[in-house]
Amino acid sequence: MKNLYGILSLFIFVSCTNQVKEKPIEGKVEREQVTVVTKVPGKIAKLLVEEGDFVHAGDTLAILSIPEVDAKEEQAKGALQSADAQYNMAVRGATKGQLVQLQAKVDGLKEQYEFAKKSIGRLDALLQDSLIPQQKYDETYAKYQGAKNQYLAAQAELAEARGGARQEQQIMALGQKERALGAISEVNVAAQEKYVIAPQDMSVETINLKVGELAMAGYPIINGFLDRSTYFRFTLPENKMGKLQKGGAVEVEIPYLNHKKVKAKVISIKALNSYASIASAYPDFDPQQAVFELKVIPEDAAGSKDLLTKTLVVLHAN
Repeated sequence: MKNLYGILSLFIFVSCTNQVKEKPIEGKVEREQVTVVTKVPGKIAKLLVEEGDFVHAGDTLAILSIPEVDAKEEQAKGALQSADAQYNMAVRGATKGQLVQLQAKVDGLKEQYEFAKKSIGRLDALLQDSLIPQQKYDETYAKYQGAKNQYLAAQAELAEARGGARQEQQIMALGQKERALGAISEVNVAAQEKYVIAPQDMSVETINLKVGELAMAGYPIINGFLDRSTYFRFTLPENKMGKLQKGGAVEVEIPYLNHKKVKAKVISIKALNSYASIASAYPDFDPQQAVFELKVIPEDAAGSKDLLTKTLVVLHAN
């Protein structure tokens, strides 16, 4: 009787052992994500898309209100006008009216100089005859020198006005003008940030801000998935890597679609980080084995674009 019980127990144990099946290689449906941000802070003035919409590269997703940009634009335009006028004045030199005024100034100082020159000539003869004191002569001579210097200075001023400003002054004025043009360009770039543009063809997944809310620089306004970027992600230990290699053909089963199978290809195999040769983040695996991440893409990208993200899939190696 005891032998009979032993035989039955052994039979049951063997039967249970045969029923144990190898655990399938399970993974998830993933998509490449893209985040749309702004470089300039502003309030959301208008949202032009809704979650779930599909947009093309270059489409406007939202419009921001940035009052500071308008104010800076007016300042930059004023600075450009001023710098442009300074540059034109430096290149063209004095106006016709200014030249007439300078010529009249030169003529008047010339008369004063000629009169002082004649006066000093007369006083020189009187001084030789001791008819005037030396102090009187010195005072007149000082006036003569002053008139002469003023006349020479006026002549130089007139010559400079006729020839235009110095080369250095023209270069300085040109530099100020180019600086103002740079400020205008900077404002124009900032003004373009008012429009939040789709960088690529994408489906809008989440909109993180509402109309009237403030979008800080670098804040993710809209998140989305790139078009035709569906792939399957699997993690498996090294003892299951024998039949898998980069570029190899595989089959992926999709349980939620009545176990539909699609043809796919392995495009990358990457070893995941581990600590002291133990991949502690994956307790179902032998901790002494390395763990790899497989990225698999479907052959029919267009037919797989509607697969639900994060759903379960099963990998079958050929």
